[in-house]
Amino acid sequence: MAFAGTKISLSQPDITQKLTERIDDLKQKNAAWGKRIRRFTERSRRFNQNRLFQSDQKRLYKSLERPEVCGAGPGPDQANTVAFWRGLWSEPVNHSEGSWTEVVASQCASITPMDPVIITPDDVAEAVRRAPNWKSPGLDGLHHYWLKGFMVCHAVLARQFQEALNQKSLPSLFTTGITHLVPKDQEHAYQIILKFFWKTQIPFDRHS
Repeated sequence: MAFAGTKISLSQPDITQKLTERIDDLKQKNAAWGKRIRRFTERSRRFNQNRLFQSDQKRLYKSLERPEVCGAGPGPDQANTVAFWRGLWSEPVNHSEGSWTEVVASQCASITPMDPVIITPDDVAEAVRRAPNWKSPGLDGLHHYWLKGFMVCHAVLARQFQEALNQKSLPSLFTTGITHLVPKDQEHAYQIILKFFWKTQIPFDRHS
């Protein structure tokens, strides 16, 4: 089959040379086809990984794991691990920064400092104006609708945000506080509920 279509016959006097040339020709074709297959396989792998990165990153990272490498051999000794990191982080290190730090410091000295940020009630009002009214609230349980309506709260929020910015710490009430609506009496509660359903155009039956 290797000689089909080549006009090579075993009875020819130079059969050895022709066989050598034929073998070399087949080897070159085989190598060329192998390179094409490898290029196609590599291109397909990159294409599939790029598409998988956009659709399911967790699945992509799982496919990149190499359990035969990660799981081979016993785990590191705990005492050796502790000693290694303790030697890196616990021991004092004396080093010189180099002359380039002085150059950077001199260049930064001429930079004009940023103006202090002042948070005003108008900033709070503008921030809550674009917020959706009835989106699920956070831990405080307060919808944006009430922040928009009770404008007296804007000054308090602005002051609290300003204090958090100046002190570089966020009060716990911003993340763990819970707001409750406590009406003065039953009639006042019905007025609030009626106003709410009137604003949202939802039918309401007082006796339901």
